[in-house]
Amino acid sequence: MVITTAMSARSMSTRLALLVVFVFIVAPALAATKPSYIVYLGGRHSHGDDGGIISPEEVHRTAAGSHYDLLGSVLGDREKARDAIFYSYTKNINGFAAKLEVEEAAAVAERPGVVSVFPDRGRRMHTTRSWQFLGLERPDGSVPPWSPWEAARYGQNTIIGNLDSGVWPESLSFNDRELGPIPNYWKGACRNEHDKTFKCNSKLIGARYFNNGYAEVIGVPLNDTHKTPRDANGHGTHTLATAGGSAVRGAEAFGLGGGTARGGSPRARVAAYRVCYPPFNGSDACYDSDILAAFEAAIADGVHVISASVGADPNDYLEDAIAIGALHAVKAGITVVCSASNFGPDPGTVTNVAPWILTVAASTMDRAFPAHLVFNRNRVEGQSLSPTWLRGKTFYTMISAADAAVPGYPRADALLCELGALDGKKVMGKIVVCMRGGNPRVEKGEEVSRAGGAAMILVNDEASGNDVIADAHVLPAVHINHADGHALLAYINSTKGAKAFITRAKTVVGVKPAPVMAAFSSQGPNTVNPEILKPDVTAPGVSVIAAWSGAAGPTGLPYDQRRVAFNSQSGTSMSCPQVSGVAGLIKTLHPDWSPAAIKSAIMTTGEKFSPHDAALPETTNSSLFIRDFLRFNKKYLKIPISYATELSNDMRPIMNSSMSPSTPFSCGAGHVFPHRAMDPGLVYDLTVDDHLGFLCTIGYNATALALFNGAPFRCPDDPLDPLDFNYPSITAFDLAPAGPPATARRRVRNVGPPATYTAAVVREPEGVQVTVTPTTLTFESTGEVRTFWVKFAVRDPAPAANYAFGAIIWSDGNHQVRSPIVVKTQES
Repeated sequence: MVITTAMSARSMSTRLALLVVFVFIVAPALAATKPSYIVYLGGRHSHGDDGGIISPEEVHRTAAGSHYDLLGSVLGDREKARDAIFYSYTKNINGFAAKLEVEEAAAVAERPGVVSVFPDRGRRMHTTRSWQFLGLERPDGSVPPWSPWEAARYGQNTIIGNLDSGVWPESLSFNDRELGPIPNYWKGACRNEHDKTFKCNSKLIGARYFNNGYAEVIGVPLNDTHKTPRDANGHGTHTLATAGGSAVRGAEAFGLGGGTARGGSPRARVAAYRVCYPPFNGSDACYDSDILAAFEAAIADGVHVISASVGADPNDYLEDAIAIGALHAVKAGITVVCSASNFGPDPGTVTNVAPWILTVAASTMDRAFPAHLVFNRNRVEGQSLSPTWLRGKTFYTMISAADAAVPGYPRADALLCELGALDGKKVMGKIVVCMRGGNPRVEKGEEVSRAGGAAMILVNDEASGNDVIADAHVLPAVHINHADGHALLAYINSTKGAKAFITRAKTVVGVKPAPVMAAFSSQGPNTVNPEILKPDVTAPGVSVIAAWSGAAGPTGLPYDQRRVAFNSQSGTSMSCPQVSGVAGLIKTLHPDWSPAAIKSAIMTTGEKFSPHDAALPETTNSSLFIRDFLRFNKKYLKIPISYATELSNDMRPIMNSSMSPSTPFSCGAGHVFPHRAMDPGLVYDLTVDDHLGFLCTIGYNATALALFNGAPFRCPDDPLDPLDFNYPSITAFDLAPAGPPATARRRVRNVGPPATYTAAVVREPEGVQVTVTPTTLTFESTGEVRTFWVKFAVRDPAPAANYAFGAIIWSDGNHQVRSPIVVKTQES
């Protein structure tokens, strides 16, 4: 189904197949209830020049009434329509969510004015040294005067909204001691009618919850724990504190990683929008109808940045609640930052791929929590946050979990240490070796503990390679890589009574190389439209310490009764709010910049600036800023500047977890560098009409786009070439080996002082010649726009048949404006 006026022709057959899958998989699981659908009608149309006489309540009633009329015309009864609809979107989004039979949904899709009808999909959450690593503070937690925090006033009065599992308002990360009154442009609310202990303040200025979609799916009455913005599992508290938390000294996780915890915009105001709830009988935790309702509320409330660390498989843009909500937000001038998902390292797994979203991958920082495994005269380094450790110096007998299965349990499943898999008689007092995969890492340790094991060694499977994570295990444990795990298992299998010892974890900073891409971080190419590179950037997302909920243990699992104020988490969920915080700083420093300009500033800054240049010109604030930072970096951080997009702190390319060089499909335009993002020099800007024109190009029709726009819209008579979409990265997809070269057009706006920029092709994609015309751009004033062209001539199609990569840089001597290039040639 989901045949709508908005859909591109190339996706219709796919969507028909997906509907069949949805019906035959989801419907039997919830046989007693109808499936839920979202009916998207575009943007809210103007209600005429009423001079403000019509109240918001009346506007809502009128719009909701039109929804009852529309659905009633299909169901044959307006009251049935009222009963079926559980959300009416009436503020800036026009549409509704309802319980419908498949045939009813198909009939609604045929009605005039309907943009799309799609299932209410479930999504999952994508689960303080990082700011030192990013150069915003000194190692002792103090902030130098040249820090972007100082320049951007710590994100003062920018409002960051977080779509997640809610917030723990009592956390010190949401104290308001340094803040004045709430800005008068804030229009939000603190919904605590079922939880009177939940209090907002001048920091946490708003909190809402949206649970109608979740309630309809699980089909059982909700209790008061569902009817509150209070975070039940810690994820939302962690992400919101990372984006905009206040400074808290002495933050640590189990005595490790101690320092000052604060968000990227420490003096921003924050608002929590709870859209994620505990899974029920295997259901997902966050539903599209609730997410879309949260987007609508955040837009109306007046947020400046929306951070959303949730996602699902990529989908057609106008059948994707996050893409729809984000497009309306961008139209309202709001920057939307989303996680890239944790389905790596497989290619084509990146989600939240709409071009108006800033999509963030995850990588390491230069802090680690090493613990060591000692066996057979070998000392192997792993990672751990276990608060307990093996005492004394006595070695313990080891056993592979495959050899410790309860009778009748498959060895392969037992090796994963699934709950109920291990025989206590076999593991009592021993160190148990478990394989990564299948179930949560910390759950494996729980099973070992229940069975009476003394400790756990978690070894990577081949797919996980070198990617090891420091987790807050419930017993002494260490996580080691695949190669070391292979050697360990070989030793156990060849040695009777094999013994080992695990040392206590400690905190180490200055680890090299860093950053390294996390194995779990989802990768490109973009499977919805490969003409747009995704992810956009990478940021720290491994072992990030931030505030935690008092309602959940550090593992987030129901049997974990420990409680902590701060916790370490890994995932693109953690890297996403790092970039949201940086976006908040830019918004404070440049309040008139568009979401596209903020995104461009983050994507294009920081590449190839020589750390050895001792005589920077001092004609601009930018040059003074960079000169001072270089001195600070040389004395305290010792991070080569060029690491920011492509190079790590050992001056080598950013690596994947397999220790091979990463590509833009892993890290996008590279690692975020806040210093440069404050003053990018040039930006690639986009308007809402540019986005709509791009949608026209890839097959959406003008009728649907006009409905979104809430005003007449006409697709250009001369369709835009996707190559000419003014994105900060450049993807030349499906280049023909023969014929004239393909050309991409780009426009850049000067946001700095008058300057002349010179282009350099710093790396050509293998087999493709890249030429930039003109080679210089002169700007006589701030705000001027110049156009340039990038030509791609295929010399040898073979190397780029499966993608090849390059980059161009525009430089005026003070700024480095870098765009990654992705090329794919047609297969002969």
